[in-house]
Amino acid sequence: MTSGLLVGALGQARYTTQIARTHMIPPYFALVHPRTGTPIYATVAVTLGAACVALFSSLDVLASVSSISTLFIFALVAVALLVRRYYVAGTTSPAQLRTFLAFLALVVLSSIGMSVYYNSGCAGRWPGYVVFGAGWAAGTAGLALCAKQQRAPKVYGVPLMPWLPAMSVATNLFLMGSLGSMAYLRFGICTVAMLVYYVLFGVHATYDMAHSGEEAASADAAADIVEQAKIVPVSTPPPV
Repeated sequence: MTSGLLVGALGQARYTTQIARTHMIPPYFALVHPRTGTPIYATVAVTLGAACVALFSSLDVLASVSSISTLFIFALVAVALLVRRYYVAGTTSPAQLRTFLAFLALVVLSSIGMSVYYNSGCAGRWPGYVVFGAGWAAGTAGLALCAKQQRAPKVYGVPLMPWLPAMSVATNLFLMGSLGSMAYLRFGICTVAMLVYYVLFGVHATYDMAHSGEEAASADAAADIVEQAKIVPVSTPPPV
């Protein structure tokens, strides 16, 4: 748990830095140390926050919240890999998008069904595993055979696409099913709180930040045009 908190603090400090650059939190946390180039202020803030939470929380609460958050993020990353490989805005046709979403939904729902079936007291009954396993395999095979990949990696890409990300989705969702109901309650409360903050403040902050950059770029471009369009007066030659 100690090593997990330390490693998480280092990784979350980078997230905090990026969030601060979009002005969803004070931009002070986006500053980096001039010598080491590390986000020292974000690292200190995240470490102190994690230490305070760990100090006043029991080990089982920390373990459950940390586990469900990590597994959920890993599952989202695997889904994001599939979306990035199979969808490109402006290039993917509506028919291709519908095909991709249908097979992706089949993979996710089959994985959830497998997890719920195993943790509902039906662990010894094999027909459910056959049904949900066949659904997962059909969804993954559909992605491989019927959905066209829209983006090819330039240097390195995830191998065994889409089987490896689909397996990651199934594994993480299956492990999430083994956690207790209180873990989902705490995770839900934290998620709702962050969504409320993002809707009420984060969206407006990022929108204003993005448009302020566009306005600054437009102002610079207009200034360059005006500067180039200036008419330099021609001096009158002296009379002969």
